[in-house]
Amino acid sequence: MTNDLMLGGVYILMALMLVVGSLMARREPAARMLTMALAWVAIFAGGFVLFTFRDDFSYLFQRLRAETTGTPVAAGAELRIPMAIDGHFWVEAEMNGSPVKFLVDSGATVTTIGRATANRVGVRTAATPDQMVRTGNGIVRMSSGRAETLALGGIERRDVAVHVAENENLNVLGMSFLSSLTRWGVEGRWLVLVP
Repeated sequence: MTNDLMLGGVYILMALMLVVGSLMARREPAARMLTMALAWVAIFAGGFVLFTFRDDFSYLFQRLRAETTGTPVAAGAELRIPMAIDGHFWVEAEMNGSPVKFLVDSGATVTTIGRATANRVGVRTAATPDQMVRTGNGIVRMSSGRAETLALGGIERRDVAVHVAENENLNVLGMSFLSSLTRWGVEGRWLVLVP
């Protein structure tokens, strides 16, 4: 702590010496010298603030990018997903190493993907639908399947049970994934996932 204070003091002293020295070398009226001195102080203060808060600016940039593009923000071990303009939480995850866009839905018991997605990412299922599942859109024919991996940011799960909907294109990340987390919840306009 003492070294930090001493380094800060040395920085300020050097900045003041530079400003005073540059002003003394010029033969200007006092008002102009005062204006220049204040400009130099503002420049050094701005540099000092940028240097001091450089880590916070990195997080601010990530948060702005998340708000505009919907990209999750990794804050330590947790993952923060911004709410989309439609009021839902959408994520780009990887299933079996392939990108898949999911709607995060805590009302869905099991993570569900469409048949086209299952074929694309290599999820094996029964040859014919083996169950009927009640959804918000009514009763849907589903097949049971398993994904080798399901990864979202730094969170990865292996051997994940999934339902494959025969005539649906929507991919839903359900409670089978969310309940595997230490903690998850909504904080304002953010969905927070803690592995």
